[in-house]
Amino acid sequence: MVFDIRTAESADYAEWSRLWHAYLTFYEVDLAPDITAATWARILDPAHRMQCRMAFDGATALGFAIHHPHCSTWVAADDVYLEDLFVSAEARGRGVGRALIEDLIALGQQAGWHRLYWHTNRDNAQARKLYDSYCQEDGHIRYRLAL
Repeated sequence: MVFDIRTAESADYAEWSRLWHAYLTFYEVDLAPDITAATWARILDPAHRMQCRMAFDGATALGFAIHHPHCSTWVAADDVYLEDLFVSAEARGRGVGRALIEDLIALGQQAGWHRLYWHTNRDNAQARKLYDSYCQEDGHIRYRLAL
């Protein structure tokens, strides 16, 4: 499968939104429209650390990788959190997820990032198969406290 990966642009909203809503459906999450709008605004804001890379086949978006670099107390360079990685159901199994991760690795090497990390649900076997091809999970357990 041939596709291009690039940074999301304002004209990509309809395609990103289509994928975003499929992603929320996959995880059985219902977000208020203002949260989605805020996420898109952050992605487009060059002063914000949140970034989005999108994979396209022509004008059709196949997937996205929303990530943000941040400082670390463990190393001098930035770490990068891959917060959301999603590939449309129609494009799964065709290397899009791997290509998006490889794209972030290349960007990170150019930018001097220290490491790329992410989370997934324990029962997301298809994603974990891809992720395990890069590294093993590190044994950390996430705690989330709403404020």
